[in-house]
Amino acid sequence: MGSGCTSAGGTDDGAFTSDGDPRVITIASGQDITGRSGVRQQMVDAWNERSRRSGSPLRARLVELPGTADQQRSQLLGALQSGSSHYDVVNLDVTWVPEFADGHLVRELDESFLDADVLPTAAATGRWRGAVYAVPFNSDVGLLYYRRDYLSAAGFTTPDLGTEAMSWARFKGLQHTLLQAQGRGDLPAGYDKPWTTQLGSYEGRTVNGIEAFATAGAISEAEPLVDAEGRYVGTEGQLRAGLTEFAGRVDRAYTLDGAQESAEARLLADFAAGKTAFLRHWPYAYGQLHQDLTGGQLGLVALPGKAVLGGQDLAVTRHAPPENLAAIEDLVRFLTGRGGERCLLEAGFAATRASAYEEDGARCRLRPPGPAAPSPAGEGADRIPRTTDGRPRSSAVVRTALRDAVLRPRTPLYGAFSQVFADHLGRLIGDAPDAPGEVARDLHRALQRALPEDG
Repeated sequence: MGSGCTSAGGTDDGAFTSDGDPRVITIASGQDITGRSGVRQQMVDAWNERSRRSGSPLRARLVELPGTADQQRSQLLGALQSGSSHYDVVNLDVTWVPEFADGHLVRELDESFLDADVLPTAAATGRWRGAVYAVPFNSDVGLLYYRRDYLSAAGFTTPDLGTEAMSWARFKGLQHTLLQAQGRGDLPAGYDKPWTTQLGSYEGRTVNGIEAFATAGAISEAEPLVDAEGRYVGTEGQLRAGLTEFAGRVDRAYTLDGAQESAEARLLADFAAGKTAFLRHWPYAYGQLHQDLTGGQLGLVALPGKAVLGGQDLAVTRHAPPENLAAIEDLVRFLTGRGGERCLLEAGFAATRASAYEEDGARCRLRPPGPAAPSPAGEGADRIPRTTDGRPRSSAVVRTALRDAVLRPRTPLYGAFSQVFADHLGRLIGDAPDAPGEVARDLHRALQRALPEDG
């Protein structure tokens, strides 16, 4: 490994190259949302300490790639295809696994990595064409955050929506009630529209679209948009049904102005500032929102209808040296095992193992016990509401949402699919949206070109 990269502790930022020091196992990943000294680095440090105590000279090093998710994907593809890096383990977005597996960039793994404790929805992301190529590291799923105080102001005597997902029809009814309350002047002056979500021209828009399609029944196991080989097999009728559902969700009367230009951080800020009563976001937002809102103001429930499964999986690269494979696989098992998943859950991620959500599950040992202790996120005072055994109180809702989550289309050409899909969804957003039927016709033709049957 080159100068400045000989230590096994800490993380590297930016593009990373090495001369292949055989004593170092390099993990390439996107930024840890829990901070520079966050839970992922703490877990790597714990494995390094175990390796040191065993007498092994091997140490793991976490390298954080810069840029957006799309830029990180491009960096990883370029590095692994050219052989210009010495990444041994890569942390892949769940939608990338088919592409990296199909390109022979990552190794096939033993079935035992996906044992019965791994949530079925998460386990499905690690497979491609019947083989295991990646191990679920942290999951993700769409959730609905809401302002209890706004529901109370609108006249709801019990401003608690429970933990189970409501129907989209009921959610629309809640939004309509808020519009009426706003008309009566019952809501604060800063309030604008009932809800906001990720509608910018990036993967967030694709996710919202897939959730609308799945809720409308336009995507299902019986009628997928892509087949087991990743080829487009959808129909114009499917697209019309899904696009009609999506168009209803982004109605300007109910959706916060600017949602189509907002990044995820802006959405959090708008919600915390009181501009909207409902926010579709990810599990990590629970801790961030509790920095600005109290438990009496903030509520959380499973997303109405269907929610998309997100997250990242660990894969072992083809470039990993054979003599280190046993240690590399041990590292992956350590990071994705029961203890590791509990630590990820306590830090604010969605865990991929059922045991992490159980009261008697393995406890995280990366931080000292006690309510005043820093969280595994390494960000100082912990303001996340927790159960007595350390789990965020959002865990029950997250577990419910993961149980019924849906996958995005699985194809080695997912990048092309998402770009085409999001571009056409954009025609339904704004002041003068196109008709869903017209968009369906054009999207059908575009997907046939992007994901051809002989591709």
